[in-house]
Amino acid sequence: MKSERWQPQTNHEHAVMRVLTSIRAVSDAMERMHSGMKDDMHMNATDVAALRLLVIRERQEQSVSPRDIARHLRISTASTTKLLDRLVDSGHVERRPHPTDRRGRVVVLTEAARQAFFRVFGERLRAMRAIAMQYDESELSVIERFLDDLSGAMDPPE
Repeated sequence: MKSERWQPQTNHEHAVMRVLTSIRAVSDAMERMHSGMKDDMHMNATDVAALRLLVIRERQEQSVSPRDIARHLRISTASTTKLLDRLVDSGHVERRPHPTDRRGRVVVLTEAARQAFFRVFGERLRAMRAIAMQYDESELSVIERFLDDLSGAMDPPE
C-alpha cells in the first residue's frame, strides 16, 4: 500500500494539521529537554527514561518492579538488570523487598537521585505548570483526554 502525504482540505482538517504540528514541536522540545537532562546527569537516555518512570510512579504512589521497567522501556530482563546495576552503582536507585510479595523486589529512587532529577528538571516543570495553570478545568479535561487518546494511538498493539 502506497503511503501518500495527507493534505488538509477543510477548516477542520487544517486545525487538525496545526495541532499535529504543535505536537511535533512539543515532542522535539521534550527530546531536547531529555537530552540535556541526560548530559547534566551524566546518564544515557535509557537510564533517564527509567528515572522518569520512577518519579512518575512515585507521585502516583505506585511501586515499580524491574519487570515494570523492562515493559515500559521495551527492553529485555537482562538489559534491565544491567540498567539497574548501573543505577544502583551510581547511587540513583535502590532495590528493596516488595511490600506485599516476599519473593518480589521493587526499585526506588534514592533521595540524591530525586534531588538531582528535580534540580535539573524542576525549572522546566515549573514553566510547564505555569502554562497549564492558564487553562480552566474544562479545557484541561479536554487536553488530558486528547493527550491520553493520542498516547494510546501511538502505543503498538499488544
